[in-house]
Amino acid sequence: MKVIGERVSILEKDNLFSLVILPFKDPKKLLFMFLWLMAWTVCGIIVFVNYFQVQDKNAKLFILVYLAFWVYYEYKITRAFIWRRSGKEKLWIADGTVHYQQEISKRGKIQKFDFSLIQDLVLIEQEELSFAEVINNSFWIKGGERIAFSCQHKTIRFGMQLTDKEAKAIIHEITTFMFKTK
Repeated sequence: MKVIGERVSILEKDNLFSLVILPFKDPKKLLFMFLWLMAWTVCGIIVFVNYFQVQDKNAKLFILVYLAFWVYYEYKITRAFIWRRSGKEKLWIADGTVHYQQEISKRGKIQKFDFSLIQDLVLIEQEELSFAEVINNSFWIKGGERIAFSCQHKTIRFGMQLTDKEAKAIIHEITTFMFKTK
């Protein structure tokens, strides 16, 4: 087994290639994320309960709009928290098929792609001062994929919040394996 950085491991055995990418974990930030999630949840519940006591139609409309945003961000932060706590990305190549899964607590949908149709395994470049890149690479977000490949005119992105060095090493390992098996 090869280990790339603290979060990436690769296993090559016979005609099997297996890649596991763990999310970046910082216990202190994870605690703050949990506290933020709890405070956000309590806020939303309080607003929801008070909705039924408000008589003014404009105030009720404002509360409904507020709750719509609240539900969206509740979902996003819960998803990011669970991902940080118990998620991992898995990519494996076996029997002419590429499998990709974002696993959380041993669950997750597996996407399958024909190995012979895979094209353009590339590093997704980051713009240093881009606001979107800064947000995508923050601890509080699930996202920031760094590697992409094409399969039947569909772009598949993976490798969340990898460094350039880790992403380039993964691309090198996958392309080396691809050339071995062709």
